[in-house]
Amino acid sequence: MNYSYWEHKEWFTGNDFVIVGSGIVGLTCAINLKERFPKANVLILEKGVLPQGASTKNAGFACFGSASELLSDLKNHSEEEVFTLVKKRWEGLLTLRSLLGDKKIDYQQNHGYELFVESEKFEECSNSIGDLNQLLFPIFRENVFAVTADKFKFKNCIKTQIVNHFEGQIDTGKMVAELLIIAQKKGIKILNNTMVQSFSEDLNHVKIQTNQGEFMTSKLCFATNGFSKELFHECVQPARAQVLITSPIKDLHIKGVFHLDEGYYYFRNIHNRILLGGGRNLDFKTEETTRFGQTKRIQQKLETLLKTIVLPEKDFEIDHRWSGIMGVGNQKNPIVKQLSDHVFCGVRLGGMGIAIGSLVGKELAMLIID
Repeated sequence: MNYSYWEHKEWFTGNDFVIVGSGIVGLTCAINLKERFPKANVLILEKGVLPQGASTKNAGFACFGSASELLSDLKNHSEEEVFTLVKKRWEGLLTLRSLLGDKKIDYQQNHGYELFVESEKFEECSNSIGDLNQLLFPIFRENVFAVTADKFKFKNCIKTQIVNHFEGQIDTGKMVAELLIIAQKKGIKILNNTMVQSFSEDLNHVKIQTNQGEFMTSKLCFATNGFSKELFHECVQPARAQVLITSPIKDLHIKGVFHLDEGYYYFRNIHNRILLGGGRNLDFKTEETTRFGQTKRIQQKLETLLKTIVLPEKDFEIDHRWSGIMGVGNQKNPIVKQLSDHVFCGVRLGGMGIAIGSLVGKELAMLIID
């Protein structure tokens, strides 16, 4: 690469901290590091034009787990583990809102609703509401879940739902844009279209090989979530999430965030449209990929849900389709750890990046500082 002396000096060497990934985790980590060390040189390397994983590609749910999802978690985790998981997600949401401000991310607490197509599953969840509320009461100091009648005129599902009084929704584009503004104001440098290929460390530094040349830093932090497997060995698998959004719908009466089938399907209102995503459970193996795109099977299922359950009495058109890459594993708790003397990571957000990303970024910064 034919870089000038000035370019080499300003961006490629003399870095105190280099963070890989400009999503929620990477940006909040950088912001926390810069607040602690105002004179430090903090550089973020991002392989995309925009954050390449899921930070700007998710559904914008400010949630922490539906009733059926938490019951499923309790089958594989202890009550203490599930309690800690929800507590971290809620603290993460509060951290994000405090950092950015509700107005700037268009935060709306319109509640969350869980729909059921099987009466047996609904009965299981509704009968467990008391236990779930008791488990989560120390966090929220109120009952989280309640049974409520369907007021949105959904079809082909049970006419009673479970409402979550604490769930909300945000505009994820505004969220990341605001994080970028804060980062730039603090003097954090961000280089896009820079793909990390490998790294090596000596006694005092880390060398980072990229498609744009070699960077040097004192500390290297990975905030790469679903793309982590390509760079280091931790229990993180990529998980593609497919999403679609309708054109504007006249007199749209649906308001809130909605879950179906243990959270594998989800939808919400946004700008008089319906955004609907999910379907990974139809083909886990195919969706365990870092490749963006859509599959006919999942897209057809999403459209079927729109036609039969969500908008059965409305004409609509699909305006746009996309996908994001999440990071999942055999446990739902994130991985925030030191990998070697000068290398750290904050990954495996388990599809809860909005809820837990800012907290993971803060924890990653604190780990580096300590």
